[in-house]
Amino acid sequence: MENFPVINLENINGEKREATMEKIKDACENWGFFELVNHGIPHDLMDTVERLTKEHYRKCMEQRFNELVAEKGLEAVQTEVKDMDWESTFHLRHLPESNISEIPDLSDEYRKSMKEFALRLEKLAEELLDLLCENLGLEKGYLKKAFYGSKGPTFGTKIANYPPCPKPDLVKGLRAHTDAGGIILLFQDDKVSGLQLLKDGIWVDVPPMHHSIVINLGDQLEVITNGKYKSIEHRVIAQNDGTRMSIASFYNPGLKFQAKEPRFEAFKESNINLGPIATV
Repeated sequence: MENFPVINLENINGEKREATMEKIKDACENWGFFELVNHGIPHDLMDTVERLTKEHYRKCMEQRFNELVAEKGLEAVQTEVKDMDWESTFHLRHLPESNISEIPDLSDEYRKSMKEFALRLEKLAEELLDLLCENLGLEKGYLKKAFYGSKGPTFGTKIANYPPCPKPDLVKGLRAHTDAGGIILLFQDDKVSGLQLLKDGIWVDVPPMHHSIVINLGDQLEVITNGKYKSIEHRVIAQNDGTRMSIASFYNPGLKFQAKEPRFEAFKESNINLGPIATV
């Protein structure tokens, strides 16, 4: 199988632009995932966010997670667990209105860093939407306009930690799913792996890379491109050593999500004035 697509976004403004755009196109059509390096988000900001996220888990969430594991008896399971995930999470909302100030137990430094990180990710998401427009033969801003609709996009972050699991063959870190929304930007642990996607019937590892941002496409982008770009099933495999950090930010159209198939019709109807959707 071909290698997982890693894209150097620095090349988008040089002589390698055409080849880079082609690589993005192939990733969107055949993988639904790609990994960005040199994406413009400062590495020192990413390092700070990672440090504070891991500190917050250890200080505020680890004990509660261990208590829940004990309550549910997950360490002693003998058969596959299909109704729970081996993860500790909390959520932040950035758009339409931020709730970062309302989340308990976050340090002022963590709140400030996450706000800045979210702004950088929002900018990157909109840059990527314009690159997708170019590849689809759409005018610049088309997808951003589609996401904004009449109410503006929604944008939020799921912060997750996947602690060491004594029964990784029986408990998934996160069960297989596709993402309902638009474009997802993931800052993941560069030492502890676990994220996999389903390609051609085979589960493929998404490689941990230092300072990279993993991009995957949600169901709504599959809808708006009439299936040309793919929203791919993925999962997280629990590991028996090391805690994996995952900071996944979801830049979504400002409309309610239903089951995937009906959304093809719902989205077209709600964006009837946007003009034809390219399928070239």
